[in-house]
Amino acid sequence: MINYHFVWCPKYRKQILKDEIELALKDIIKTTCLTKNWEILELEVMSDHVHLFLSVSPYDSPTGIIKVIKGVSAKRLYSMFPLLKQELRKGSIWSPSYYVGTAGNVSSEIIKRYIQEQKT
Repeated sequence: MINYHFVWCPKYRKQILKDEIELALKDIIKTTCLTKNWEILELEVMSDHVHLFLSVSPYDSPTGIIKVIKGVSAKRLYSMFPLLKQELRKGSIWSPSYYVGTAGNVSSEIIKRYIQEQKT
């Protein structure tokens, strides 16, 4: 198993991931990860970015993981909240870039604590 810490943002770093959109996004990510057999170690949705700490099989590439999560979540969020397209000028909901880092057992707790403390 490999642990990945992903961070990604909506286009233009817009602060749109709030309230019902935040809850819907968390549910979408949890469902997607469950179907792919990826274990969520920590998840936090901020108004303008997302932190996701996953434990996955070594056969799953970081690029493939983020492509699935961003693709599925964009499609479902747009269908649930059609006004998002107007907010984002009818483009993609997510910025094309993202951060990914790997973590061993020693730094896993530090990453978890960092993500948990994002809203405080």
